[in-house]
Amino acid sequence: MALTKEIMGGRLIDGSSFVPASKMLMNQRVGMVKKNQFLASPPVLLPLQQIRRKEQVKRGVKAPVAAISEDIIMAGNNTSVPEKAVKFKVRAVVTVRNKHKEDLKETIVKHLDAFTDKIGRNVVLELISTEVDPKSKEPKKSREAAVRDWSKKSNVKAERVHYTAEFTVDSNFGVPGAITVSNKHQQEFFLESITIEGFACGPVHFPCNSWVQSKKDHPGKRIFFSNKPYLPSETPVGLRALREKELSDLRGDGKGVRKLSDRIYDFDVYNDLGNPDKSMDLARPTLGGKTIPYPRRCRTGRLPMDSDITAESRVEKPLPLYVPRDEQFEESKQNTFSAGRLKAVLHNLIPSLKASISADNHDFGGFSDIDILYKEGLLLKVGLQDEIWNNLPLPKVFTKIQESSEGLLKYDTPKILSRDKFAWLRDDEFARQAVSGVNPVSIERLKVFPPKSNLDPEIYGPQESALKEEHLLGNLNGLSVSQALKENKLFIVDYHDVYLPFLDRMNALDGRKAYATRTIFFLTPLGTLKPIAIELSLPPAGPNSRSKRVITPPADATSNWIWQLAKSHVCSNDAGVHQLVNHWLRTHASLEPFILAAHRQLSAMHPIFKLLDPHMRYTLEINALARQNLINADGVIESCFTPGRYCMEISAAAYKSSWRFDKEGLPADLIRRGMAVPDPTQPHGVKLLLEDYPYAQDGLLIWSAIENWVRTYVERYYPNSSLVCEDKELQAWYSESINVGHFDLRDADWWPKLATTDDLVSILTTIIWLASAQHAALNFGQYPYSGYVPNRPPLMRRLIPEENDPEHANFLADPQKYFLLALPSLLQATKFMAVVDTLSTHSPDEEYIGERQQPSIWSGDAEMIEAFYEFSAEIQQIEKEIDRRNADPSLKHRFGAGVLPYELLAPSSGPGVTCRGVPNSVSI
Repeated sequence: MALTKEIMGGRLIDGSSFVPASKMLMNQRVGMVKKNQFLASPPVLLPLQQIRRKEQVKRGVKAPVAAISEDIIMAGNNTSVPEKAVKFKVRAVVTVRNKHKEDLKETIVKHLDAFTDKIGRNVVLELISTEVDPKSKEPKKSREAAVRDWSKKSNVKAERVHYTAEFTVDSNFGVPGAITVSNKHQQEFFLESITIEGFACGPVHFPCNSWVQSKKDHPGKRIFFSNKPYLPSETPVGLRALREKELSDLRGDGKGVRKLSDRIYDFDVYNDLGNPDKSMDLARPTLGGKTIPYPRRCRTGRLPMDSDITAESRVEKPLPLYVPRDEQFEESKQNTFSAGRLKAVLHNLIPSLKASISADNHDFGGFSDIDILYKEGLLLKVGLQDEIWNNLPLPKVFTKIQESSEGLLKYDTPKILSRDKFAWLRDDEFARQAVSGVNPVSIERLKVFPPKSNLDPEIYGPQESALKEEHLLGNLNGLSVSQALKENKLFIVDYHDVYLPFLDRMNALDGRKAYATRTIFFLTPLGTLKPIAIELSLPPAGPNSRSKRVITPPADATSNWIWQLAKSHVCSNDAGVHQLVNHWLRTHASLEPFILAAHRQLSAMHPIFKLLDPHMRYTLEINALARQNLINADGVIESCFTPGRYCMEISAAAYKSSWRFDKEGLPADLIRRGMAVPDPTQPHGVKLLLEDYPYAQDGLLIWSAIENWVRTYVERYYPNSSLVCEDKELQAWYSESINVGHFDLRDADWWPKLATTDDLVSILTTIIWLASAQHAALNFGQYPYSGYVPNRPPLMRRLIPEENDPEHANFLADPQKYFLLALPSLLQATKFMAVVDTLSTHSPDEEYIGERQQPSIWSGDAEMIEAFYEFSAEIQQIEKEIDRRNADPSLKHRFGAGVLPYELLAPSSGPGVTCRGVPNSVSI
């Protein structure tokens, strides 16, 4: 009963003296109370039984409905009701979220606002009806009402403060559908929600969750709509003009420099990654356009560079980069996590590390030097530690240890070391991480042997691989290569075509050496994978150059070290593709156009906007932070990964050659990679050809749950496909996402059509999958797996010496030293570890899949709220199933001595680096 009451719009504040308009009006009509007088007795709000609610839903009742007592109905039949409309009062309960911490300026302005509020410079509200006045043809409006007690509550320390306001409306006002807010104070405030009490329909909820700017900065009134969803064609006449105006305001005019307080969503190319004004060595090409296709990002409108008018000027850390005001991180996330901590790491820690690590301490002398980072910490120069600790907000992962005048920076032990310190050296662990590590989406079934390149042989040499049958035969358990192919026992991770076009330029960089790698895996009778051959390719130096080399599992001590070096080069290739293509491009960058278009084309009252809303949270902000600090020239990605200054060009090349929206959903991606085949008899429509594939196994459970929820939701509002075609906002959103947001690929023939209900379900499921589970699988294992740099080195500094190389003698004399010199330096490693720790951390305000802010009022459609609770329950069942699988001894890719369980798709998590949890959105 309590849940029903909550869903159907139960009372916000108990003990209210307000009554529903129906009762008050009828009482007024029969002379029981005087005009404008309030009754002391509480409203009669009877909880409705489930069966009655479903009957209402079938009849099309979507809004919260209050039960009305018999005396009111009888009064309504009284023939003596006057024709003239009477006036009555209703109350608004306004919830404002306070900042936890204020600087001195904010405190002064807050007190000034409290004073001016007393003399009439108030926060003013106005209710707008869903109906229009028959005479004026304008929407019916209440009288303006000032929010009460703002000055009295100015010193309240609670996180949420509730204010009230009283409206006077006519008895023929109708149902409120919108409310405007004017902020006459000096500074903005965060408006969480408004609830109107006193109407016959019961409480009307306005979920706002927005910053309301001062009129001096933004003179117009802010518009908020009730939580009742409307398709454009169903918009009540009183709200149609407001619906259009709000969208027009959000689109802006595409001109001028954006202010941090703006709420304008627009598109631009990636022309702000370089900094030629600082140094021509920091110039970078524009991503997006005919030359280098790329998705679009949020426009900021900054002025061009002096040295290159096609490049946008930089805003350097720690100054903020523009995103629409409501997209910025909320305070709890800023203070305890990403924005504050990431900026602190980049702005304070890393420069201090550079100064602290001396020239003769740039390399690890032994594996024990790496272990010391977790056991004892990194010794910092005298005096520097104070600068670091004073500027790092809540440095949870770093432990401050004072020993006389010296400081130590101590890292948490990555999870990869927690079960077996030497697991990373084993071939079975190397193979296991291809299906259940941080990048489980590159492995493919080998369909043709030997594999063949798609690159132009005139430029990049012969397309044929150097892999031969004799390289594999000893490791196929008695099978021939053709038999192994036929029985789906051979798999490949192929980075040949990704890296080869860039290798000459990459290897010319100081301290960077890489191959284009291919790795062949065999599926053993135990159901586990093992690596059986690695091909290392370099661009041909001449007609007779040996540019391709095959390394097979070791037979002696020398070949064991060569094999370990080859695996490290594969891991470095894998780390680059993971970060630049699978993580950044396929989740962060490719989703941004869909988010921008959603805010520009879908009204907040559109049911599809309400569905997508939690899956768009924080993405524009984290992408802006990435442009400022991570993917920019000389940023973290260039500094820490082998491709260096060519990192983003590799990302763009992948967008041009292999990114396809129609293949981004999990089943389609598994089929594309040959890891599954279509099978309508299976629950998810596909059959895995590698059964023990933890990412795919768990992912299909979540994909199916999302798809079922989306289908239920979509069919509620689009019972037939004609409604999809006729929905102008929906079509404009999808069209703009493609034709503007993905402009460079807009003519591709693979874009899904949006003509049927099934089309819409598929498109939305893919977007929600990418924003939630796909991103989680690729992101939150970064520190647990990569925090121990030898396991997944982000860059390599040495090629593998051949017998005639000058370095071969050094390699034979001290192979461990050579191996460590091939890994990142101490500075590169510690810098990389600090950043991936931050990127792997869940913030305290994270919202996970199956959760929603204000779950009972995000929609006014009771049937959909109930369906969401069912979706949430299904997600909880999936979590239990994942726990069961991780305890199953037959699933050796997730269970065994020293084997990490696969929890990256376990839906829930606490804050911190947990190696689990599926947030609703790309929020870090």
